[in-house]
Amino acid sequence: MKITFNNRDPVYMQVVRYFKEEIATGRLKAGQEIPSRRELAGILKINPNTAQKAYKEMEEQGLIRTEGNSPSRIAAEEQVLSVIREELIKEAVHTFIASVRSIDVPVSELLEIVKEAYLNRRAEDQEVDE
Repeated sequence: MKITFNNRDPVYMQVVRYFKEEIATGRLKAGQEIPSRRELAGILKINPNTAQKAYKEMEEQGLIRTEGNSPSRIAAEEQVLSVIREELIKEAVHTFIASVRSIDVPVSELLEIVKEAYLNRRAEDQEVDE
């Protein structure tokens, strides 16, 4: 579990984002047990209250479930998974647009460049996996 924390966003929200990415990519699956709040705090070297806040947020968003004294588990149903994927994609697109807007590239040219880069990266990733 590796998270590179930035200074812009609250740490607990960065932890939530990490879990969202892990769920969206399938590295964390529904029903899978996750570390306790205290364990997570130790692993990430964050305040236990921060870990607690992240877990509370994830429970409110339907990402995890904690029943009684049982370990927390991933609870992402298909509907939640779809919302997570859309949220992450929109966030990435928003960041991308903000960074290239000043260049004033025609949309058709921009889309072609993005498509080519995406396909190339995907091919590179597949070569690494083989």
